[in-house]
Amino acid sequence: MEKINISFNLIIIFILLVMYRKIEGKQKYSKKSSMVVDTSALIDGRIKDLAQLGFMDKELIIPKVVIRELQLIADGRDSFKRERARVGLDIVADLQNMPNVKVQIDGYMFGSKEKTDEILIHLSKKRNASLCTTDLNLNKVAKSEAISVFNVNELSQMMRTILLPGEDVTVKIIQKGETPMQGVGYLDDGTMVVVEPVTTKMRNKTVSAKVVRLIHTKAGKMVFAHIHNS
Repeated sequence: MEKINISFNLIIIFILLVMYRKIEGKQKYSKKSSMVVDTSALIDGRIKDLAQLGFMDKELIIPKVVIRELQLIADGRDSFKRERARVGLDIVADLQNMPNVKVQIDGYMFGSKEKTDEILIHLSKKRNASLCTTDLNLNKVAKSEAISVFNVNELSQMMRTILLPGEDVTVKIIQKGETPMQGVGYLDDGTMVVVEPVTTKMRNKTVSAKVVRLIHTKAGKMVFAHIHNS
């Protein structure tokens, strides 16, 4: 089952890249031959999946300040952050060992007192490179500086399941909603589904429901559905 899930995730990432490239081709940004990778993108880990699929045709620039930041977090007291940082360091090594991926460790401004985000912005401009990040604030700053941003989270939003009112969905109710008659579940792609009417007996049960409306928010898409035969 785990192998099936991994294969499914790789297929989704493949489709995401195809869509991203089509959209990127319509933008006014000039095509960059290199990409600066930040701490959040390495901790996120999906950049490794993209590279394994052969879609990282750009030179990946990993600044030394990013590696140092990962090392500091990996040595920290927070067990969750420590584990994620260690995963990030492993991904750096994995990317370096991939024959189809060109990785450069850049020591630009290493040892300076400037913040890591500022160094990433400066380096992206200096190298005329795009920036790979999942950090929302850095994303905004980079775009304000006319730096092309590659954000896997934005690609994921594009790939959320397309549903229309009247269509059927099957979802597991995992928590209560804002009202006593509502239940909340999630589709495989992470789309939130608010279902009603729901009873306490339906908690942690999989139900069939019909989509009645959709709401688009900054965080993504919310689906409202009504239980069949209720």
